[in-house]
Amino acid sequence: MAEQEAPGAADAGPGPGSDSPDSDSDSDSGAGASGESEMEFLRTLLSRTLGLGGEGPEKVLEELTLEGVSRFMLSDQCKNVVCMVGAGISTSAGIPDFRSPGTGLYANLASYNLPYPEAIFDIRFFKKNPEPFFALAKELYPGQFKPTVCHYFMRLLKEKGLLLRCYTQNIDTLERVAGLAAEDLVEAHGTFFTSHCLGTACRKQYNLDWMKEKIFSSLVPKCDQCNNVVKPDIVFFGESLPSRFFSLMQSDFQKVDLLLVMGTSLQVQPFASLVSRVPAKTPRLLINKEKTGQSDFCLSLLGYGPGLDFDSDKAYRDVAWLGDCDAGCAALAELLGWKTELQELVKREHAAIDTKSQQPPRDSAAGSTPPPQPAQTPGSSSEKSSGAEGKE
Repeated sequence: MAEQEAPGAADAGPGPGSDSPDSDSDSDSGAGASGESEMEFLRTLLSRTLGLGGEGPEKVLEELTLEGVSRFMLSDQCKNVVCMVGAGISTSAGIPDFRSPGTGLYANLASYNLPYPEAIFDIRFFKKNPEPFFALAKELYPGQFKPTVCHYFMRLLKEKGLLLRCYTQNIDTLERVAGLAAEDLVEAHGTFFTSHCLGTACRKQYNLDWMKEKIFSSLVPKCDQCNNVVKPDIVFFGESLPSRFFSLMQSDFQKVDLLLVMGTSLQVQPFASLVSRVPAKTPRLLINKEKTGQSDFCLSLLGYGPGLDFDSDKAYRDVAWLGDCDAGCAALAELLGWKTELQELVKREHAAIDTKSQQPPRDSAAGSTPPPQPAQTPGSSSEKSSGAEGKE
């Protein structure tokens, strides 16, 4: 499975631990910096939406094409790339997305007798009836999924010193399998790597091996301390996004020189609104099967309008490459002179995964072989305003 969105930003503001309360001056300066950042965002938003201001933003792309983006990436102007990715980058690995007619996850849930398709990832429904979710988790937990060309392209960005951060809506963990570290990632919809007891007074944590064993035993995982249901740490509809999403968003989107958006419908907030948080001159490249995230006047005024502009007379920084995400990354890698390097990386890493999957699992005391990666899912409150994009 792949993406999914979570609850609104309103109930999960910037996470704890931003500023030290050691002195009033530190606190005041931190608050002042945050306030200035938000004011700058609002000025940029209003200027772009209403056409206010004098000369327009600086243009940094020679042309609004993939070639123009590649030349910019090879220049000294491009030092920090932020990636925003969704279910579309994992479909070639055999993981279904959520919204594709006929083949998407939501189109194939009839056997679970749900009141509505999204209920399988709704926290309120889950607490009353967790069986459908765990049955689906077992079905979507086949062998070892392999990262795609898109995943390894991001790995190359890291190795080239260009990747500032990858913001992912996916919970398939393939970014990690491809070689991105926890520090490289903002897993906006959580992860399957850890699970927690839902008991308010307990909250005991469990690892992936424990959860996998329960799922494949067709058991609803129950806490061994309080007997409450144990839920993977993925974000369901009705839950807040991780605090890391909000805290890093503040700094990352002030530093970004290029925003690379891949395989996402940009339909769920607050994830979709990230594209509007980059500086006014920052180029934004969409690699997707169709154009998405284009400006909506009313949503822009509320701060939720992605605001991508590919076709108007005022377009100056946004580029859309339409087609399969892997093909788009391969085309960009070729223009960058990375084609052979990318091909060899994919071949080498896939061979290593094949070799590992053929080895018998080792005793956990000696360091067990990582289990197959789980499929994807979604999570959050209402689609469009409070999140649920695991449903692309």
